[in-house]
Amino acid sequence: METFDLIVIGMGPGGEHVANTLAEKGLRVLGVDHGLVGGECPYWGCIPTKMMVRAAAALAEARRVDGLAGSVGDVRPDWTRVARRIRDEATDGWDDRAAVERFTGQGGTFVRGTGRIVGPGRVDVDGQPYAAGLGIVVNAGSRAGIPPIAGLDRVPFWTNREVAEAPALPGSLVVLGGGAIGCELGQVAARFGTSVTMVESAPRLLSAEEPEASERIAAVFEREGIAVHTGSAASRVSGDDDEVEVALEDGTVLRADRLLVATGRETDPRAVGLDTVGVPRDATVAPVDERCRVAPGVWAIGDITGKGAFTHISMYQADIVIRDVLAEDGPPAEYRAVPRVTFTDPEVATVGRTEAQAGSDGIAVRTAVTPLGETTRGWIHGLGEDGFIKLVADGDRGVLVGATVMGPAAGEVIGALAVSVHAAVPVDRLRSMIYAYPTFHRGIETALAELSLSGERSSGERSSGRRSSIMTSTE
Repeated sequence: METFDLIVIGMGPGGEHVANTLAEKGLRVLGVDHGLVGGECPYWGCIPTKMMVRAAAALAEARRVDGLAGSVGDVRPDWTRVARRIRDEATDGWDDRAAVERFTGQGGTFVRGTGRIVGPGRVDVDGQPYAAGLGIVVNAGSRAGIPPIAGLDRVPFWTNREVAEAPALPGSLVVLGGGAIGCELGQVAARFGTSVTMVESAPRLLSAEEPEASERIAAVFEREGIAVHTGSAASRVSGDDDEVEVALEDGTVLRADRLLVATGRETDPRAVGLDTVGVPRDATVAPVDERCRVAPGVWAIGDITGKGAFTHISMYQADIVIRDVLAEDGPPAEYRAVPRVTFTDPEVATVGRTEAQAGSDGIAVRTAVTPLGETTRGWIHGLGEDGFIKLVADGDRGVLVGATVMGPAAGEVIGALAVSVHAAVPVDRLRSMIYAYPTFHRGIETALAELSLSGERSSGERSSGRRSSIMTSTE
């Protein structure tokens, strides 16, 4: 049995970072993955989809020229250019040779196969045993969750992977799932000329976000010709390669050329053998401590920890594991200020708790909402400025516990609010800052003024005669 210092099962972004860093530091590291080194993010997730979003946004901006700057004539989408960029620039034709060579060039050993923990310090890879002297890191990732809908197993359908690999888009598309993935890909397809219908079983799109975001994204979709069905799940699916039929629980029947399933992600700790180190056999995530330890000598990072299916969490946890393996000091994991961004147009960015989550946690909730169109920069921006800035504060402590920004560059604006939530900066201290004018993030100042316990108004937007709305709650 060959022995290594560390075995990394799953070479997604976090696992790859752990493996490369520790190999570079001289440890004997074995990296194991049955798929591509780099995982979902560079080949089917973050990178390709944001290339799609960028291309779709360019089309949308071109169509806004008439209302802002003149005329450009007909805007004619061409998906082949997007497909070529994904293939050539992002994925190298879905070839991970460069990533493998980067790891082995650091001194690591890579084995292509399915790894499973079979006991303390022991891993099996397709029948071949290996031992780990220091420990095992699990970065098994997640896969597209496929709902138990009658007939779905007999119908060809797409997930995010098939969209990323598609050389062409269908004429019509039904999207099951109105979360981040479904909304991003649905809007992209619609902007490239596909007739899109969204189906979400929850009462609203983006149900994990603030209701204000759901309301506004639904309005944007309606304006862009995307049909939306909420509050009714798919009950039956039928069809073939030419047409698919989707029956909803409310009796609605939808037909399209293709079906996209985007109903979430799922993980399986048992499949990677975490049940052999104490994780319950029926667990859907692996519980970890503040150092990402599952058990002595076993760490888990990424989607399988249940902290969110985000590359940035995997990388954040990877750094914690690296320090722990090397017995170095450093801060433990904290998840109260996890940011996330849905890259629709407008973007929806969130950090910390939503208003409902804060209320459920027993916080004396105080909120303020600033419509982006009522800020100076939003008014200047004009077409495409749909959105708002919403702050969620603890009225007793006088600090922000969450925030949502919806609008152009919302994913960038949320950065300032992520710092505020993470560091528990007092609201009065935030009000004393200087906010550049005229910027989108200056809307934060207007909302903060409404959260002030003194009730004093900021002069930030007063000269325009505009002000934000305010809601308070002690639920």
